[in-house]
Amino acid sequence: MDRGIFLGGIPGTTSRRGFLRACAIATAAMGLPMEMVSKVAEAAKDPERPRVIWLHFQECTGCTMSLLEASHPDIASLILDLISLDYQETLMVAAGEQAEENLHKAIEEGNYILVVEGGIPLKDDGVYCKVAGKTAIESLKKAAEKAIAIIAIGTCSAYGGIQAAKPNPTGAVGVQDIIKDKPIINVPGCPPNPHNFLSTILYYLTFKKLPPTDRWGRPLFAYGRKIHDHCERRPHFDEGRFVEQFGDIGHQLGYCLYKVGCKGPETYSNCPVIRFNDVEVWPVSVGNGCYGCTEPNFWDTMTPFHDRLPNIEIPGAGIQASATEFGKAALGVTAAAIAIHAGIGVAKRLATGSKSEE
Repeated sequence: MDRGIFLGGIPGTTSRRGFLRACAIATAAMGLPMEMVSKVAEAAKDPERPRVIWLHFQECTGCTMSLLEASHPDIASLILDLISLDYQETLMVAAGEQAEENLHKAIEEGNYILVVEGGIPLKDDGVYCKVAGKTAIESLKKAAEKAIAIIAIGTCSAYGGIQAAKPNPTGAVGVQDIIKDKPIINVPGCPPNPHNFLSTILYYLTFKKLPPTDRWGRPLFAYGRKIHDHCERRPHFDEGRFVEQFGDIGHQLGYCLYKVGCKGPETYSNCPVIRFNDVEVWPVSVGNGCYGCTEPNFWDTMTPFHDRLPNIEIPGAGIQASATEFGKAALGVTAAAIAIHAGIGVAKRLATGSKSEE
Protein backbone atom coordinates (compact mmCIF):
# COMPACT_ATOMS: atom_id res chain seq x y z
CA MET A 1 0.00 0.00 0.00
CA ASP A 2 1.25 3.45 -0.89
CA ARG A 3 2.82 5.11 2.13
CA GLY A 4 1.57 8.41 0.73
CA ILE A 5 -1.81 7.82 2.37
CA PHE A 6 -0.11 8.26 5.73
CA LEU A 7 0.96 11.36 7.56
CA GLY A 8 4.66 11.71 8.24
CA GLY A 9 6.30 12.02 4.85
CA ILE A 10 7.73 9.58 2.35
CA PRO A 11 10.44 6.90 2.54
CA GLY A 12 13.93 8.31 2.55
CA THR A 13 13.23 11.30 4.78
CA THR A 14 15.69 10.17 7.47
CA SER A 15 19.07 11.89 7.17
CA ARG A 16 22.14 9.73 6.70
CA ARG A 17 23.47 10.94 10.03
CA GLY A 18 20.20 10.18 11.81
CA PHE A 19 19.92 6.80 10.11
CA LEU A 20 23.40 5.67 11.15
CA ARG A 21 22.99 7.03 14.65
CA ALA A 22 19.72 5.16 15.15
CA CYS A 23 21.21 1.94 13.76
CA ALA A 24 24.23 2.25 16.05
CA ILE A 25 22.11 2.87 19.16
CA ALA A 26 19.85 -0.04 18.25
CA THR A 27 22.87 -2.29 17.69
CA ALA A 28 24.23 -1.42 21.12
CA ALA A 29 20.80 -1.79 22.72
CA MET A 30 20.53 -5.30 21.27
CA GLY A 31 23.83 -6.18 22.91
CA LEU A 32 25.55 -6.70 19.57
CA PRO A 33 29.18 -5.69 18.89
CA MET A 34 29.71 -2.42 17.07
CA GLU A 35 31.02 -4.37 14.10
CA MET A 36 27.39 -5.32 13.50
CA VAL A 37 26.28 -1.74 12.82
CA SER A 38 26.94 -2.09 9.10
CA LYS A 39 24.96 -5.35 8.94
CA VAL A 40 22.05 -3.81 10.83
CA ALA A 41 22.15 -0.76 8.55
CA GLU A 42 22.26 -3.00 5.46
CA ALA A 43 19.21 -4.94 6.69
CA ALA A 44 17.42 -1.66 7.40
CA LYS A 45 17.94 -0.52 3.82
CA ASP A 46 16.46 -3.69 2.31
CA PRO A 47 13.88 -2.52 -0.24
CA GLU A 48 11.65 -5.47 0.68
CA ARG A 49 10.11 -3.73 3.66
CA PRO A 50 7.92 -5.90 5.94
CA ARG A 51 4.24 -5.09 5.77
CA VAL A 52 2.67 -3.96 9.04
CA ILE A 53 -0.92 -3.74 10.25
CA TRP A 54 -1.18 -1.68 13.44
CA LEU A 55 -4.35 -1.99 15.53
CA HIS A 56 -5.51 0.23 18.41
CA PHE A 57 -7.73 -1.01 21.21
CA GLN A 58 -8.07 0.07 24.87
CA GLU A 59 -5.30 2.64 25.20
CA CYS A 60 -4.40 6.33 25.21
CA THR A 61 -2.35 6.30 21.97
CA GLY A 62 0.68 7.22 24.08
CA CYS A 63 2.77 4.44 22.55
CA THR A 64 2.25 5.80 19.05
CA MET A 65 2.83 9.36 20.25
CA SER A 66 6.12 8.38 21.91
CA LEU A 67 7.35 7.43 18.43
CA LEU A 68 6.14 10.63 16.82
CA GLU A 69 7.17 13.32 19.32
CA ALA A 70 9.54 15.98 17.99
CA SER A 71 12.32 14.67 20.23
CA HIS A 72 12.42 11.51 18.10
CA PRO A 73 12.23 12.75 14.50
CA ASP A 74 14.84 10.30 13.22
CA ILE A 75 13.34 7.38 15.15
CA ALA A 76 9.83 8.04 13.83
CA SER A 77 11.03 8.57 10.27
CA LEU A 78 13.28 5.51 10.38
CA ILE A 79 10.55 3.23 11.69
CA LEU A 80 8.17 4.45 9.00
CA ASP A 81 10.92 3.98 6.41
CA LEU A 82 11.70 0.44 7.62
CA ILE A 83 8.16 -0.87 7.30
CA SER A 84 5.29 -0.69 4.87
CA LEU A 85 2.55 0.56 7.13
CA ASP A 86 -0.63 -0.75 5.56
CA TYR A 87 -3.01 0.29 8.33
CA GLN A 88 -2.64 2.55 11.37
CA GLU A 89 -5.66 4.49 12.59
CA THR A 90 -3.69 7.36 14.15
CA LEU A 91 -1.44 8.05 11.16
CA MET A 92 -3.48 7.27 8.09
CA VAL A 93 -5.48 9.87 6.22
CA ALA A 94 -8.22 7.44 5.28
CA ALA A 95 -11.28 7.18 7.53
CA GLY A 96 -14.59 5.37 7.74
CA GLU A 97 -15.38 2.89 4.97
CA GLN A 98 -12.17 3.67 3.08
CA ALA A 99 -10.09 2.84 6.16
CA GLU A 100 -11.97 -0.41 6.69
CA GLU A 101 -11.47 -1.34 3.05
CA ASN A 102 -7.73 -0.76 3.42
CA LEU A 103 -7.67 -3.01 6.48
CA HIS A 104 -9.59 -5.84 4.85
CA LYS A 105 -7.37 -5.70 1.76
CA ALA A 106 -4.20 -5.76 3.84
CA ILE A 107 -5.41 -8.75 5.87
CA GLU A 108 -6.42 -10.72 2.78
CA GLU A 109 -2.97 -10.25 1.25
CA GLY A 110 -1.42 -11.81 4.37
CA ASN A 111 2.27 -12.10 5.25
CA TYR A 112 2.48 -9.09 7.57
CA ILE A 113 3.61 -8.20 11.06
CA LEU A 114 0.72 -7.31 13.33
CA VAL A 115 1.40 -4.54 15.85
CA VAL A 116 -1.16 -4.20 18.62
CA GLU A 117 -1.52 -1.18 20.90
CA GLY A 118 -3.99 -1.36 23.78
CA GLY A 119 -5.72 -3.95 25.92
CA ILE A 120 -8.51 -6.23 24.74
CA PRO A 121 -11.71 -6.42 26.83
CA LEU A 122 -13.39 -9.83 27.14
CA LYS A 123 -16.25 -9.16 29.56
CA ASP A 124 -19.80 -9.01 28.14
CA ASP A 125 -18.60 -10.36 24.81
CA GLY A 126 -16.09 -7.52 24.44
CA VAL A 127 -18.60 -4.70 23.96
CA TYR A 128 -16.36 -2.18 25.76
CA CYS A 129 -14.15 -1.61 22.72
CA LYS A 130 -15.57 -1.69 19.21
CA VAL A 131 -14.36 -0.34 15.87
CA ALA A 132 -16.55 -0.42 12.78
CA GLY A 133 -19.10 -2.55 14.63
CA LYS A 134 -16.55 -5.24 15.53
CA THR A 135 -15.22 -5.91 19.02
CA ALA A 136 -11.53 -5.71 19.74
CA ILE A 137 -11.30 -9.46 20.21
CA GLU A 138 -12.98 -10.06 16.82
CA SER A 139 -10.63 -7.63 15.07
CA LEU A 140 -7.57 -9.09 16.81
CA LYS A 141 -8.40 -12.70 15.95
CA LYS A 142 -9.14 -11.83 12.34
CA ALA A 143 -5.92 -9.83 11.90
CA ALA A 144 -3.84 -12.49 13.66
CA GLU A 145 -4.91 -15.27 11.28
CA LYS A 146 -2.53 -14.31 8.46
CA ALA A 147 0.12 -12.50 10.54
CA ILE A 148 3.63 -13.92 10.54
CA ALA A 149 4.35 -12.44 13.98
CA ILE A 150 2.78 -10.09 16.51
CA ILE A 151 4.41 -7.24 18.43
CA ALA A 152 2.46 -6.00 21.45
CA ILE A 153 3.63 -2.43 21.97
CA GLY A 154 3.03 -0.98 25.42
CA THR A 155 1.97 -2.56 28.71
CA CYS A 156 -1.74 -2.41 27.78
CA SER A 157 -1.42 -4.76 24.79
CA ALA A 158 1.21 -6.87 26.54
CA TYR A 159 -0.57 -7.44 29.86
CA GLY A 160 -3.83 -5.45 29.90
CA GLY A 161 -2.39 -2.26 31.42
CA ILE A 162 -4.41 0.15 33.52
CA GLN A 163 -7.64 -1.26 32.08
CA ALA A 164 -6.81 -4.58 33.74
CA ALA A 165 -6.21 -3.02 37.17
CA LYS A 166 -8.47 -4.39 39.90
CA PRO A 167 -11.40 -4.81 39.70
CA ASN A 168 -10.84 -4.88 35.91
CA PRO A 169 -14.44 -3.96 35.04
CA THR A 170 -14.09 -4.72 31.31
CA GLY A 171 -12.10 -7.93 31.67
CA ALA A 172 -9.12 -6.47 29.82
CA VAL A 173 -6.22 -8.76 28.91
CA GLY A 174 -3.12 -8.70 26.75
CA VAL A 175 -2.62 -10.17 23.29
CA GLN A 176 -0.81 -13.26 24.59
CA ASP A 177 -3.87 -14.21 26.66
CA ILE A 178 -5.91 -14.59 23.46
CA ILE A 179 -3.61 -15.55 20.59
CA LYS A 180 -1.78 -18.82 21.19
CA ASP A 181 -0.65 -19.94 17.74
CA LYS A 182 1.56 -17.05 16.61
CA PRO A 183 5.00 -15.81 17.73
CA ILE A 184 4.37 -12.83 20.02
CA ILE A 185 6.87 -10.41 21.48
CA ASN A 186 5.96 -7.88 24.16
CA VAL A 187 7.54 -4.43 24.24
CA PRO A 188 5.99 -3.11 27.48
CA GLY A 189 6.22 0.31 29.07
CA CYS A 190 3.79 3.14 29.68
CA PRO A 191 4.90 4.13 27.10
CA PRO A 192 7.82 1.95 26.00
CA ASN A 193 11.04 3.57 24.89
CA PRO A 194 10.91 4.06 21.09
CA HIS A 195 14.43 2.63 20.80
CA ASN A 196 13.20 -0.72 22.13
CA PHE A 197 10.49 -0.95 19.50
CA LEU A 198 12.95 0.15 16.80
CA SER A 199 15.52 -2.41 17.98
CA THR A 200 12.92 -5.18 17.88
CA ILE A 201 12.09 -4.30 14.27
CA LEU A 202 15.77 -4.08 13.33
CA TYR A 203 16.52 -7.41 15.02
CA TYR A 204 13.78 -9.02 12.95
CA LEU A 205 15.07 -7.45 9.73
CA THR A 206 18.67 -8.43 10.48
CA PHE A 207 18.19 -12.01 11.67
CA LYS A 208 14.81 -12.86 10.08
CA LYS A 209 13.39 -13.88 13.45
CA LEU A 210 12.17 -12.31 16.68
CA PRO A 211 14.72 -11.77 19.47
CA PRO A 212 15.05 -14.10 22.49
CA THR A 213 12.62 -13.24 25.27
CA ASP A 214 12.19 -13.65 29.02
CA ARG A 215 9.30 -15.53 30.64
CA TRP A 216 7.01 -12.53 30.12
CA GLY A 217 7.69 -12.41 26.38
CA ARG A 218 9.93 -9.34 26.55
CA PRO A 219 13.12 -9.08 24.43
CA LEU A 220 16.04 -9.91 26.69
CA PHE A 221 18.22 -7.21 25.17
CA ALA A 222 15.89 -4.55 26.59
CA TYR A 223 14.33 -6.22 29.62
CA GLY A 224 16.98 -8.68 30.73
CA ARG A 225 18.25 -6.74 33.76
CA LYS A 226 16.69 -4.85 36.64
CA ILE A 227 16.65 -1.07 36.54
CA HIS A 228 18.29 -1.18 39.97
CA ASP A 229 21.34 -2.91 38.48
CA HIS A 230 22.40 0.02 36.31
CA CYS A 231 20.75 3.02 37.94
CA GLU A 232 23.01 6.04 38.42
CA ARG A 233 21.68 6.39 41.99
CA ARG A 234 22.72 2.82 42.91
CA PRO A 235 25.91 3.90 44.74
CA HIS A 236 23.72 5.95 47.11
CA PHE A 237 21.58 2.87 47.79
CA ASP A 238 24.66 0.78 48.51
CA GLU A 239 25.95 3.40 50.93
CA GLY A 240 22.59 3.82 52.65
CA ARG A 241 21.92 7.37 51.41
CA PHE A 242 18.20 7.85 50.74
CA VAL A 243 15.64 10.51 49.99
CA GLU A 244 13.32 10.43 53.01
CA GLN A 245 10.73 12.74 51.49
CA PHE A 246 10.46 14.68 48.26
CA GLY A 247 12.22 18.03 48.46
CA ASP A 248 14.53 17.19 51.38
CA ILE A 249 18.29 17.63 51.29
CA GLY A 250 18.79 14.04 50.11
CA HIS A 251 16.47 14.70 47.20
CA GLN A 252 18.42 17.82 46.31
CA LEU A 253 21.69 15.87 46.45
CA GLY A 254 20.43 13.09 44.18
CA TYR A 255 20.23 10.29 46.75
CA CYS A 256 18.47 6.96 46.14
CA LEU A 257 14.67 7.18 45.75
CA TYR A 258 13.83 3.73 47.12
CA LYS A 259 12.27 5.02 50.35
CA VAL A 260 9.90 7.31 48.43
CA GLY A 261 8.63 4.47 46.31
CA CYS A 262 11.10 3.74 43.50
CA LYS A 263 10.29 0.32 42.06
CA GLY A 264 13.65 -0.07 40.33
CA PRO A 265 14.69 -3.05 42.49
CA GLU A 266 11.81 -5.11 41.08
CA THR A 267 11.53 -3.74 37.53
CA TYR A 268 13.22 -5.10 34.42
CA SER A 269 14.05 -2.50 31.77
CA ASN A 270 16.93 -0.60 30.17
CA CYS A 271 15.56 2.88 31.03
CA PRO A 272 18.76 4.05 32.80
CA VAL A 273 20.81 3.12 29.74
CA ILE A 274 18.66 4.12 26.76
CA ARG A 275 16.80 6.97 28.48
CA PHE A 276 14.11 9.05 26.82
CA ASN A 277 13.60 11.94 24.41
CA ASP A 278 17.21 11.96 23.19
CA VAL A 279 18.06 14.41 25.98
CA GLU A 280 19.61 11.90 28.41
CA VAL A 281 16.79 11.88 30.97
CA TRP A 282 14.48 9.30 32.53
CA PRO A 283 12.14 9.53 35.56
CA VAL A 284 14.75 8.65 38.20
CA SER A 285 17.31 11.10 36.83
CA VAL A 286 14.86 13.99 37.24
CA GLY A 287 13.92 13.03 40.79
CA ASN A 288 10.91 10.71 40.57
CA GLY A 289 11.07 7.01 41.33
CA CYS A 290 10.41 4.24 38.84
CA TYR A 291 6.76 3.08 38.82
CA GLY A 292 7.56 -0.36 37.39
CA CYS A 293 5.49 0.20 34.25
CA THR A 294 7.19 -2.56 32.25
CA GLU A 295 5.97 -5.24 34.66
CA PRO A 296 2.76 -7.27 34.35
CA ASN A 297 -0.05 -6.00 36.61
CA PHE A 298 2.06 -3.06 37.76
CA TRP A 299 -1.04 -0.97 38.52
CA ASP A 300 -1.87 -3.50 41.25
CA THR A 301 1.53 -4.76 42.39
CA MET A 302 3.43 -1.45 42.39
CA THR A 303 0.83 0.83 43.97
CA PRO A 304 0.77 3.04 45.97
CA PHE A 305 3.53 4.32 43.73
CA HIS A 306 5.21 6.40 46.43
CA ASP A 307 5.29 3.64 49.07
CA ARG A 308 8.47 1.62 49.37
CA LEU A 309 8.65 -1.97 48.18
CA PRO A 310 8.66 -4.57 50.97
CA ASN A 311 11.36 -7.20 51.47
CA ILE A 312 14.19 -5.20 49.91
CA GLU A 313 17.38 -5.46 51.96
CA ILE A 314 18.75 -2.00 52.70
CA PRO A 315 22.48 -1.63 53.42
CA GLY A 316 22.90 -0.59 57.02
CA ALA A 317 26.22 1.23 56.97
CA GLY A 318 27.83 1.30 53.58
CA ILE A 319 28.93 -1.39 51.18
CA GLN A 320 28.71 -4.91 52.62
CA ALA A 321 30.49 -6.70 49.78
CA SER A 322 34.23 -6.97 49.42
CA ALA A 323 36.11 -4.51 47.24
CA THR A 324 36.57 -7.19 44.60
CA GLU A 325 32.87 -8.10 44.51
CA PHE A 326 31.89 -4.45 44.36
CA GLY A 327 34.31 -3.85 41.51
CA LYS A 328 32.74 -6.65 39.49
CA ALA A 329 29.28 -5.31 40.19
CA ALA A 330 30.28 -1.79 39.19
CA LEU A 331 31.68 -3.06 35.91
CA GLY A 332 28.44 -4.89 35.19
CA VAL A 333 26.35 -1.85 36.05
CA THR A 334 28.19 0.45 33.68
CA ALA A 335 28.78 -1.95 30.79
CA ALA A 336 25.45 -1.34 29.08
CA ALA A 337 25.78 2.44 29.36
CA ILE A 338 29.30 2.31 27.93
CA ALA A 339 28.00 0.23 25.00
CA ILE A 340 25.31 2.77 24.20
CA HIS A 341 27.73 5.70 24.29
CA ALA A 342 30.19 3.72 22.19
CA GLY A 343 27.40 3.12 19.69
CA ILE A 344 26.68 6.81 19.46
CA GLY A 345 30.37 7.47 18.96
CA VAL A 346 30.55 4.94 16.14
CA ALA A 347 27.45 6.47 14.59
CA LYS A 348 29.01 9.91 14.62
CA ARG A 349 32.12 8.57 12.92
CA LEU A 350 30.04 6.74 10.33
CA ALA A 351 27.90 9.79 9.72
CA THR A 352 30.67 12.09 8.51
CA GLY A 353 29.41 12.20 4.95
CA SER A 354 28.82 15.40 3.07
CA LYS A 355 25.70 17.49 3.66
CA SER A 356 24.48 16.45 0.24
CA GLU A 357 23.98 12.97 1.65
CA GLU A 358 21.70 14.19 4.46
